[in-house]
Parts: sequence; C-alpha cells; structure tokens
Amino acid sequence: MKLATLRNGSPDGQLVVVSRDHTRCVSAGRISRHLQQALDNWQTAAPALAELARQLDAGAIAGQPFTPAEALAPLPRAYQWIDGSGYMSHLERVRTLKGSKDEELQSNRPLLYQGGSDSLSAPAAQIRVPPGDLAIDFEAEVAVVIGPVLMGAGREEAGKAIRLVTICNDVSLRRLVADDLQNGFGFFHAKPSTAFAPIVATPEGLGGAWRDHRLHLPVEITVNGVVYGRPNAGVDVHFDFADLIVEAARTRDLGCGTIIGSGTVSNRHDEVLPLKRDGLGFACIAEARTVEKIRYGRARTPFLKAGDVVRIGARDGSGRSVFGDIEQTVEVM
Repeated sequence: MKLATLRNGSPDGQLVVVSRDHTRCVSAGRISRHLQQALDNWQTAAPALAELARQLDAGAIAGQPFTPAEALAPLPRAYQWIDGSGYMSHLERVRTLKGSKDEELQSNRPLLYQGGSDSLSAPAAQIRVPPGDLAIDFEAEVAVVIGPVLMGAGREEAGKAIRLVTICNDVSLRRLVADDLQNGFGFFHAKPSTAFAPIVATPEGLGGAWRDHRLHLPVEITVNGVVYGRPNAGVDVHFDFADLIVEAARTRDLGCGTIIGSGTVSNRHDEVLPLKRDGLGFACIAEARTVEKIRYGRARTPFLKAGDVVRIGARDGSGRSVFGDIEQTVEVM
C-alpha cells in the first residue's frame, strides 16, 4: 500500500491512496482526512486503506492522475522528527569536519538529534537558505513513520511500530554545523527544513526490499543531472531502524506519527567523484570532500549553490522510483 498527501489548502493536506505504478490516486477522505488521522486510528484505517488500494490497482475504481508536483510531504507537519546515525562509515568520513568530536563516534549506541518538524518540505519545494557562504549540502536518507512506542521498548516492539517507509533529504548548512555543535545544544541553524519523497509505503508493500528493519534498495542522488551516488541503503548498516527506535525511546514515550531518519546512507569504498558507471558514490557532499582531501590533499567537489538541482530517489531492480523522487532547486533568499 502506498499513500501520499496532496495540497488542498489545509496545513495537513488531503490523504490519497496511490496506485502501485504511481500513475493514479484516489481520495481516502472517507477513511481519514489526512495521514496523521490515519495513523491515530491505524488498526481500523490501515485495512480500509489497503482495500481502497486493492480496488484502485484492480481497476475497480478509476481514481485520478497522480501528480507528484502537487504532493506535500506525506506528513507536512509532524509531532516529532528524529534523525539517527545508522551508518558508521558516514560518521567516520565526516568526523574530521570542524566541530565534530571523535569521542562521539560510539559503536554501541546510535547518535540522535531532534529536528524541526513543524514545517516539513514537499518533494518539489525549493531548498531555501539565507545569503552567505553556508556550504549547502544534501543528505539522502531513509525514514520511517511509527506508531506509539513506550519508553524502554525493546527491538521487537520497536520493529512492530514501523508503519510506513520513505526517503528524505536532510539538508545541512555545513558552515553552521561547527557553531551549533560547539554551543553544546546540538543542531539548530545548521538544519533547515527536511524534504520528503511524495509517497510513503507500508513495509509489506515493499516486499523483499524491506527486511531486517532496513530498506534494501539503492538510493540515487544527482546534482544538475550528474550522478553523485547510488549507495545501497541495506548495506553497511550499523544501527537498523529497530536500534534507532529503541534508542529514541530510552528515556521517553514516542508519539504516534513520530518520524525516524536513518542518517545519511553510506557504503564503505574508496571512490572519488566523478562517479564511474558502476560506482557507489556518496549521499552527501561532505563525504566526497573528505575522501578527496585524503586522496588529493584538498577537496575538489563544491557545495551546492543557487540554482543547483538535487534529485534523490530509491530505485528498484528495474530502475523505477519506489517512493517518487525528491527534486529540489537551491534558492538563496
């Protein structure tokens, strides 16, 4: 089952069920007006939404054309957005950045930060940043939306709480990371609004691509049409989503509709840009620059600038986009 949220003039948008091929959709208004309402009543809403999806895919209902450009983030505003650190290779590469601390690279427990969730960006929304040399970077991640989780939950409870899966772009302003970290309160100004793919899917709807609490698909990232990376989200995972949820619930209950991010998808390799045809590459620019500094003594890949277009999508075995693509243009205000 695949779901999306379309613009309708309200803050939470209109929940729709999307066909398997992403060409059509149908309003889910008779079941739930918006996604948060569906999550709050998941035991009754999920079967009804699944039946609507079955009818749509079978041609029993016509629906309407699905236009990703009309989609908001699946949850345009969420009760909570928590980003994790599932890939140690990402942390190992970026720990040399100013403001990072080697001692934070712990392998027994994932790092987490709480991002802004009051306004989550649509897949086609611009990356809006203030003027200045801020070192604008993308970070391609997998994200899950969960049901309620009680404090102290174990891995089994955490895994069962995963309701929906998608991908996101956790934008970073690298020049501001050091200030945020050195102030001691964690990320704030360095993390603008996070953008999400237009479609969320149930774990069951992903088939064999979802197993072991992780997404086993490559995530392809291009900048101005040039491929920067296609790392596999199911490879080199040090902390899976069950681990991240357990850590997030260590000292608190997690509300229904909480979004958990995987951290930047990262595979271990010694490649540099430009990417070879079969290369894995990078899901953020900071990693590419770190490897270049090691290889060449200086970074060669520039950060994003005004007018650059970033495209991020998880691909199946046929190269089709599983959640629809995030496609954002950088706008300096």
